[in-house]
Amino acid sequence: MNKPLIGINTDYRSAQHKQPAFAYVAAGYFDAIANAGAIPVLLPPMDDDAHLRQILDHLDGCLLIGGGDLDPRNDGFMLHPSVKTMDPRREHFDRRLAYEIIERRLPVLAIGAGMQLINVMCGGNLFLHIPEDVPGALPHRDAQDSQHRHSLVVESDSLVGRVYGEGEIRVTSRHHMAIDELAAGFRVTARCQDGIIEAIESEMVDWFAIGTQFHPECDAASALDVRIFEEFIEAIVERNSVSFALNKTAA
Repeated sequence: MNKPLIGINTDYRSAQHKQPAFAYVAAGYFDAIANAGAIPVLLPPMDDDAHLRQILDHLDGCLLIGGGDLDPRNDGFMLHPSVKTMDPRREHFDRRLAYEIIERRLPVLAIGAGMQLINVMCGGNLFLHIPEDVPGALPHRDAQDSQHRHSLVVESDSLVGRVYGEGEIRVTSRHHMAIDELAAGFRVTARCQDGIIEAIESEMVDWFAIGTQFHPECDAASALDVRIFEEFIEAIVERNSVSFALNKTAA
């Protein structure tokens, strides 16, 4: 069987002064997908829904990357002063992409803002600024250290638990927003010691979906972090094998 094709959304920067607009993505995302045995396919923020649907018809799964903040006004909330929104063109596209992923039950690994997006698109909501919304919470980002790390408490009977095993683990954290109300159909599979949600997984039998608030793709990632991508791709390969066998039997 061919290697799975995994779509990866991209960040976007509008034209500024003499700089043209451009789409971009940190290499850690597509390198991690390639190293896990799949082929990354970058998805720029396109405007045509028909083009998006045509591309998704050929993909086996998607990776939703981290980035700037989601604009809370798009979900009926006021804009908090701490929020630094991603470019509107990216967010508009990401929401359309997430809608298609959810409707198609396309396997997805959602990281950072990607996990937050899946949560709100499925009916959950977010803390807009952890220091205010969760008094006493541990620091979840450090403006002077992009590799800031904190430890997690992991549910053992989960994909994250299978990856990390028992004992204390430490992950790279760089966020100030977080999941507040969890969307129906998901369960929390990892938290920081302060209670902040750090990983979620789908409980729906027809949809393989996992989200991490931490960043397993970053330069400081450990061999265990990389296993998250491998588990994601392995699940897709198994799903495709079952579908292939069923189609062959039906034929």
